Amino acid sequence: MRAPKKKTSPKPAARKAAAQKTSAPVLCARINDQVTLDVYDTGKVGAFFDGYGIEIGHISPAAVPHARRLSEGLPISSFSPARKPIDKEIEDLVRQLARSGLLEYRLVPPRGGAFVAIEPQMPDYWPQIAKLGNADTVVLSRFAYLRRRGSELVLESPRSPALFRIADPRIAATLAGLVSPRKVGALRQDKAFAGLALLGLLVASGILFKVDGKDEGLRAHEGDPHLVVWDFHDLLFHARSTEGRHASPLGSRYPFVGSIAPPPAVREPWPGEAVDLRPFAMPADAPASPLSALLQARHSVRDFDQAKPISLAELARLLQQTARVTSKWSSPIDFGEGPVGPVLDYASRPYPSGGSAYELELYLTVTQCEGLASGFYHYDADRHALVPIAALAQDIEAQLESAAFAMDAMGLPQILLTIAARFDRVAWKYSAIAYALILKDVGVLVQTLSLAVTEMGLGGCAIGTGNIELFSKLTGLPFHVEGPVGQFALGRGATAPPG
Repeated sequence: MRAPKKKTSPKPAARKAAAQKTSAPVLCARINDQVTLDVYDTGKVGAFFDGYGIEIGHISPAAVPHARRLSEGLPISSFSPARKPIDKEIEDLVRQLARSGLLEYRLVPPRGGAFVAIEPQMPDYWPQIAKLGNADTVVLSRFAYLRRRGSELVLESPRSPALFRIADPRIAATLAGLVSPRKVGALRQDKAFAGLALLGLLVASGILFKVDGKDEGLRAHEGDPHLVVWDFHDLLFHARSTEGRHASPLGSRYPFVGSIAPPPAVREPWPGEAVDLRPFAMPADAPASPLSALLQARHSVRDFDQAKPISLAELARLLQQTARVTSKWSSPIDFGEGPVGPVLDYASRPYPSGGSAYELELYLTVTQCEGLASGFYHYDADRHALVPIAALAQDIEAQLESAAFAMDAMGLPQILLTIAARFDRVAWKYSAIAYALILKDVGVLVQTLSLAVTEMGLGGCAIGTGNIELFSKLTGLPFHVEGPVGQFALGRGATAPPG
């Protein structure tokens, strides 16, 4: 008889590979904790949150058991990529829930325990896992930051379409160690290794990025040379004070009702003897100066006369008075000592601008203008010309409706002026204050526009919000290269100005 073969144990490397394969975390889609998902036997799907209920849609009865698992967590690999019609139904449902802000993703250890939750910050976010090998070197983006939110620790970045809730402090410590570049192979030796899946998710989200082994990654362009000019706080402020790249509440929500009393409209007087200026005031019957009359007559107009649209001639006059380039010149940079720096181009326009940068550009979304076709345009301030930009009708409509909603207006503006900034024009010169200077310039331009439309007998209204991702769709420009920093509705007012 042939002796039975002796059983041999797997080699250590094989055992290690098998253990890593079986211990890989699972990426799941899950309804977030503030939402209740109701999936009826008929296939009707509804969601309830903040005391409100909305109808999501219908799925086939066969897909119902899969959809119900979204309340506890449904592995994405079970339906995407789709292999069966039911898979496609579930993927469409998941994407719809994500676009509505009702969904999060979780990276769950196979044996349970602390997980990493991924909260989409943009409606079209879908988790992607970048491929990484042991030889790859990764480092934290200089725009990434860890912070406390309530009792949670979150990792986020203005560049990222999602934020990550970190439940395990050991994972947070490992990620914090990536302030210096490290090879993936070395990271995998750590007891608190975060896992390739999480690293791949963070790389795909722009929170981590791969660098050459010799690159310290301290002020790298991170794959985009336009990022070099951005300071951390400026990019964060730009992304978080506008719509499009975060899921936080925004606008007039009165968030501190019940917490603190409403602040008074007029500040209480400082103690001390006041110097009375009233004896020097103009007599009540004295005629107002042209400037004084304009300042007193200026007011916001949110509703426009759809039967009498603004004309192209009026629009041309307004742009000439407020935004046209009036002169240009060049001058070398004088650092005060040593060789003269590079030559810098300058321009002048009717309003003041910090450092004569004049970084602001006007984009016009036209619904009604006599003599001008509706559409999306850029105002070429140098040539005093309007240049049409091909854009999808649905994106144009979305921008106009967003502006009307922000103004609480009954109808659309006849013309929506979007004030965009060429960020590098200011950041190339100024450190720490670049974005603040841009916002100051926006305020000056808005006041200039307001006075000009008042003098012309037109109507206008400054708008406090704007969607930076929607602007990117309209122009094809990344949000950090040139993006909206203000909006102004323009048209012929539905009612005559008072007085």
